[in-house]
Amino acid sequence: MAVPVRVATYNLHGLRDDVAALARVIAGLRADVLCVQEALRFGRWRARRAALAARAGLAVATHGRVGGVAVLTGPRVRVLHAEHHALRAFRGLERRALAVAVVEPVRHQGGGGGGDAAVRSEGGGARLAVGSFHLDLDQAARTYHAAEITAIMEDVAARHGASVVLGGDVNEQDHQPAWRHLAARLADCHAEAPAGGGPTFPAHGPHLRIDAVFAARDTPVVSCAVPATGSDAVRASDHFPVVAELRVGH
Repeated sequence: MAVPVRVATYNLHGLRDDVAALARVIAGLRADVLCVQEALRFGRWRARRAALAARAGLAVATHGRVGGVAVLTGPRVRVLHAEHHALRAFRGLERRALAVAVVEPVRHQGGGGGGDAAVRSEGGGARLAVGSFHLDLDQAARTYHAAEITAIMEDVAARHGASVVLGGDVNEQDHQPAWRHLAARLADCHAEAPAGGGPTFPAHGPHLRIDAVFAARDTPVVSCAVPATGSDAVRASDHFPVVAELRVGH
């Protein structure tokens, strides 16, 4: 049976803005899987990432620091595997990375005598390999990393019998080379099933669509939109989030 899975992407701007508003926006996304960029990387970064996720009812599935990317997950999916890849270094540029979590949708059933709820797989055991990425401002680096990311994701998906989903800050628009590379191999979810919104940057006067969710073409896209554009979203980050509702299973 096919089940809905909400996959979102959100550049958190390093939590330099209104963190309370950010937590409310994240909670309002109702994401089962959230790809984040510009997550904290210094100081008590692990604890602060976990605390922000918990305020929104999520947990941190990936734990790498490099690149400031991570995947957060909610209770309607189970994390089967996680990994973190530093991408090729370019002299003078920030080191970029890819965070990956392999997940499957689950249903929580009533708890037993010990108080623990039983968990049953949904979606016929179908799995998603979800990657969070943040491309560079440099065109050559973006184009190289887009190809590197898709190669890594295809390998992870093959190893785990999963379908690829990518969420991230592309730092360019859909007519440019890195975006075209991603969209040639995966469906641009907003182009596939637009459900309102589009521009994601800057939050004050958005006019550029530079954040996106991409999904394997065997994964139906029900809808994709920029759902949060109110005052909280403007205060929370310099980007707006994107949410795609996908159908997983048969």
